[in-house]
Amino acid sequence: MAQVKVYGRRSVWATRRTEVSDAVHAALVAAWGLPADKRFHRFLLLDDEDLVAPRSPEYLVVEVVCFTGRSSAAVRALIAAFFDDVAPALGLAADELEVVVLESPPTHWGIRGVAGDELTLSYRVDV
Repeated sequence: MAQVKVYGRRSVWATRRTEVSDAVHAALVAAWGLPADKRFHRFLLLDDEDLVAPRSPEYLVVEVVCFTGRSSAAVRALIAAFFDDVAPALGLAADELEVVVLESPPTHWGIRGVAGDELTLSYRVDV
């Protein structure tokens, strides 16, 4: 299970949601083997004055919230995919993108009426 939160300036990213979502999801599918039809993305776009950072206006923060179980190598592969594939696809320099992978045990999730550890997934988490 993985959900994505995207933070950026509304003035820059509001019209590019589909482009961002496609690039981010392609990275998750390639690095972690998520199914192509399992996309859970939230855009938290902010007014310019609500995102204070010593970066360009294009600055983008992506949080991947997921079950624990992926190896360090898998997490590194995802982060590499963001900088090797996602950033160039969006025209971003490396210092305009930040990625955070936040993991929590499946027992801490409630999905489709059950705790995450009782859920049957169509893909592996232990990659």
